[in-house]
Amino acid sequence: MPSTNRRAFIGGLAATAILITHPTMVAAQGSNSALRIIVPASAGSGQDVMVRSAQNAMSKALGRPVIVENLPGSGGIIGTQQLVKAAPDGNTIAFVSNNHTVNPAVYKKMPYDSLKDITPITIVGETPFLLVVNPQRLPVNNAKEMVALIKAKPDHYNFGSSGNGTILHLAAEMFVDQAGLKARHIPYKGAGQMITDLIGGQVDFGVLAVPAVQAHLKAGTLRAVAATGPTRVPSLANIPTLQEEGINVTVGGWLAAIGPAKLALTDVKRLNEAIVAAWTSPEVKKAMAEQENIINPTTPEAAVSTFSREQARYGDVVRKAGVTLD
Repeated sequence: MPSTNRRAFIGGLAATAILITHPTMVAAQGSNSALRIIVPASAGSGQDVMVRSAQNAMSKALGRPVIVENLPGSGGIIGTQQLVKAAPDGNTIAFVSNNHTVNPAVYKKMPYDSLKDITPITIVGETPFLLVVNPQRLPVNNAKEMVALIKAKPDHYNFGSSGNGTILHLAAEMFVDQAGLKARHIPYKGAGQMITDLIGGQVDFGVLAVPAVQAHLKAGTLRAVAATGPTRVPSLANIPTLQEEGINVTVGGWLAAIGPAKLALTDVKRLNEAIVAAWTSPEVKKAMAEQENIINPTTPEAAVSTFSREQARYGDVVRKAGVTLD
């Protein structure tokens, strides 16, 4: 055997002997690998803001690095497809929104089964939505004024969304329908660019998650005219709900953690416990409260029930709105 190969062979035997003598080194190496978190939404979206607010706490709870990767597009399908393809080894999870349960009703063909090809880990909590306008394009202070202005110029105004068939699109469509308005829809590949164009005046109004627009509301570049949920947003107590304004719309968002199908129960339990620990830690609870998010992580079993129930619910909403995509 040549001397170079002999040295490599002996070195390999030595390394093997060390691992046999100290098996915990193998486990330590595996546990130190980074957890990949896929966010199938754009940077700056409410979904993204929530996840990144808990990134450090997640890393601390798991004792390993956590990497957040934005993969927006097609209402979350592009990013979620990567999650579905990932190995069920506990090293890749995704944080999805209502869009995950909306998509099966919107798209004629899906690259995966939204229920069978994932493993629900927890429903982290809920985030309120707001009906928001560009105050330069729509100089209104409430939903009633907004409806009157848009009705005076049918088809003159437009509204943006994070993409065709997304929950933000459906929420805006529900408002337009219930208010009896005519406005043009402009779909984006995520909420981030839509917000940029809303501020720039290319988009007139839209429905967005509170965390995504808080800074812009404070700066005055955007204006909230109504909350779309069942109650007012505490920090915006002067902004009535659409229901209070006589418009029959009640819709909000939620955030859920999922893994690939066939994720081991031990990994589901471990990840669920880490998410609960992270989102209930003092620093994340403070951030969530400031963002007006209602955090109440569920068990994996409760998450499974929520996914099935929400998918049935949004199927009815989509059929009524008539939104269908290839």
